[in-house]
Formats: sequence, C-alpha cells, structure tokens
Amino acid sequence: MKRAIELPYRGMSETPQLERETVERYLRSVLKDAVRVLELRRLAEPEEGKGFGYGVPIRVDYELAGRRESAVLHTMGPGSFGHEHMSDRARILLWSHQAFNRLPRHVRSLDVGGFQPGGLISLGGVEEFCLLTEYAEGQPYALDLDQVRDTGMLTELDCVRAGALCDYLVEVHAERGSDQRLYIRRNRELVGDGECIMGLVDSYPPHPVFTPDILEQIEHRAVQWRWRLKSRTHRLRRVHGDFHPWNILFASGADFRVLDRSRGEYGDPADDVTCITLNYLFFSLQRSGKLEGAFDDLFLRFWGRYLEKTGDREILEVAAPFFVFRALVLASPVWYPSLEDSVRKKLLAFILAVLEQESFDPRQVNTYCGT
Repeated sequence: MKRAIELPYRGMSETPQLERETVERYLRSVLKDAVRVLELRRLAEPEEGKGFGYGVPIRVDYELAGRRESAVLHTMGPGSFGHEHMSDRARILLWSHQAFNRLPRHVRSLDVGGFQPGGLISLGGVEEFCLLTEYAEGQPYALDLDQVRDTGMLTELDCVRAGALCDYLVEVHAERGSDQRLYIRRNRELVGDGECIMGLVDSYPPHPVFTPDILEQIEHRAVQWRWRLKSRTHRLRRVHGDFHPWNILFASGADFRVLDRSRGEYGDPADDVTCITLNYLFFSLQRSGKLEGAFDDLFLRFWGRYLEKTGDREILEVAAPFFVFRALVLASPVWYPSLEDSVRKKLLAFILAVLEQESFDPRQVNTYCGT
C-alpha cells in the first residue's frame, strides 16, 4: 500500500502529503468513530483523449466498525479557468459540499476539509481545501459511447439508458428557482466565467483552426446572446450544470449516479440538455465526420423525448450559447490535445452556425457542421 500521495500545490508553505495516519485522523473527526485506512490510491487515470483536469481524486478504502468502506477525497490545484487563487478553489469546494447533497442521484458529499502545514484538518488554519464524498461504483457513460463509436451499433440498453438520462433531467428541471437574479448571474457566468466561454477562449493556444480572430468573434456573439437571454428569468430551474458522460456512472441496467454538479444549483435547463446531447455529436464526428446512424438516433430520441415530456420548446430559442460553451470544451487543444483537426473544424462550423440561428433545429445539425 502507498503510505503517502503527494499533491503538488503552489503557494503552500510545504507540499501536502496524504499519509495514512493523516487521513485516519481526519476521517475520525468526520465520522466520529475509530477508522483504519487500508489503502490510498488515485481514483483513475485521465479519460481517454483528455489532456487536462481540474483536480486529483483519491480513493480512500478504510475499515469502520468492522466494515470495509470507501470514499473519495477531491482536491483542486491552481491553474487557469479561474482557479488561480486559493479562495477560487475554496469557493468551488465549499459550494459543492452543500449542492451535491441537494440533487437526486448525486454522490453525496461527506465533508469539506483543509490542508495546513501539519496535515489535514476538518477546517481552520487551512492553506488549501478538499472535498470528501461517497465512492460510487459504476462505469462512466462515456464508455457506452466509446462502444457505439467503435461498433456503430445501438443496443436496446443504449436506448434505455439515454431515455433514463432524459427522464432524469425532466425530473430535475421540474423544480423552479425562486430567485430570478440567479438566472441573470448564471448566464453572465456562462459568457464571462473562467470555466466558461471567456475562460476557454483565453486558454486556447495558437491554433490554425481556432485563430484569435475567430475566438474574438465567438466571444462577441456570446455577449450578444447574454442580452437575448437576460429577460427570460422565468426559465430558472434546478440544474446539474455539468451533465456530460464522464459525470454519469452506470452500475447495471439503467441504474446510475451523477458526479460533480457545477457552477450553481439553478440555471437554464438548456445547459444540461446541450451538454449531454452535444456529446452524441462529438462521438459521431470522431466515427464518421457527421451526425449519423446510432448517434443520430440517440440525439433525436433525446431531444424529442425531452420536448415531449416538458413542452419546453422555448429551450430551442436559448440553446445556442450553451452549445457554444460545450463545443469550446470539446474542440479545445488543452482539453483534447489528440483530437483530429477535422473534428475541430466541424465543431467550429457548428459554433458559428448556431450563434446565427434564431432557434436551434435538432434535425439540422449536419448543416450546422457544414456537412
């Protein structure tokens, strides 16, 4: 067993070490019982094709009252995307501790902790923060999409799971938010936050597809869209905020849990629906350069089911800037360094096209992509 895992954070008086004894003391303070840590290990390697991540999740296997249990210790290192200061990272983790536990099917947060020079404590005198959550069994939904991409085959289980995810969003979005100012804030952050459109634009290295002129054009159009959405505060709903295939874990059948709710408890439902459905396009572009076959089926099924169950056709009028945010992530040379430029070009065409549409048409995706 590894006795320590090093977490290299800039600006701390010394590099924090996750040692078994340190974690045992911390867990005793949280769980109020004797705990014996059995193993510490990094939870997973980075997802296939991804070149960047916000933090280092550590799986903690421990013994409590004779039972073997598991938890996950989440940390967040300094970097771009609005995470430069300790206070930036603290804000995210403190918010996560409460918000995770208020969303159905979300992995629960158990505590927020902090590092100090002497080790790990529950709170007080901290130099960095961490988040302790449940450990959830399951495989990322992205693995299902990998399989569809590689085989071109759509199984009955694929359809059932997509339907379950759609119905989950219908349930989540049924709850209205009461503070309309949060709608304005969420859309302001969609454009200007370090994790969203402007932060992504700033993170792009010199690239022949996404030139500075193109990125500036996208940013200007996104600001115009913020003003188009600003008055639609009646759309404020409970949201997940980062509903992509790596944040969804399927155990068996249609049984799933969700991870890493982000950027606010309330917003526009378009945020979640565009996030998951754009990934059907993303995987399909990798397979064949267009939205077709199994992924076209999943894409249209999802949108049709959601529109039928919610009656929210207005979502088509506000989807564009949310699609732009998600497409900038998927096309990013930072997040996906090995992605073929042919896919980036089609994502760029999609971005520019949807920004010009009065209303998004799910049946025109290939036209938007220039195919």
